[in-house]
Amino acid sequence: NFMSMIFMHLRLYIHIFLPLCIFAQSPSYSKYERKWAFFHPFAAVKVKLISKKCYRIYSLQFIRTELDSFSNGGKLDAFRHIFFMGAFAQKVKIKKLRKLGEAHEKANYKMFLNSCKEFGERGDSLGSVMDILNNELAFKMAEQNKKLSLIELQQLVLTEIKHGTAIIVKRKRNGNYLDCRDQIIDLKIYSNRWSVPKCLVKSNYIYID
Repeated sequence: NFMSMIFMHLRLYIHIFLPLCIFAQSPSYSKYERKWAFFHPFAAVKVKLISKKCYRIYSLQFIRTELDSFSNGGKLDAFRHIFFMGAFAQKVKIKKLRKLGEAHEKANYKMFLNSCKEFGERGDSLGSVMDILNNELAFKMAEQNKKLSLIELQQLVLTEIKHGTAIIVKRKRNGNYLDCRDQIIDLKIYSNRWSVPKCLVKSNYIYID
């Protein structure tokens, strides 16, 4: 009945979602992601279980060898979003996952306001746009490849990134960000700004020296 469903939601929320990160790709979880988990308990259970499997693959060194080491704005960042979201979308409705993605981006903006960093860098508006675009690519790939194993999905994501289907942020090989005129961006100038004049490019972009 209705009351038993309410108690079930509360038990799941208290004993499963609060102690664990909804996104294994994120070092912490936010009130926005906890809210999403509360209203989508069964989807959240699936996300939690799938993310643990995804993280084991994402942590493999050869992924970084194939792509780069940039956890923010780079090919590795794009892989993380596409691979995780693609794996989730094989089992969870895309409409629910879009809301989870929105919750994650709200959390990133809140972290920016609090001067917090994710993967060593402070978030910005174009980073958020990049994540959303790559999430949409993940959903499209998942719709077309529902039956792929995680290993097969991982290889497909790597291939798509190398072919330039995903989106990354333009930068030099040493990590310095570039604007769309190839000028180095002094991040100190924009330390307290959400809008930074970075430049989004296709994921087959070759970093310059």
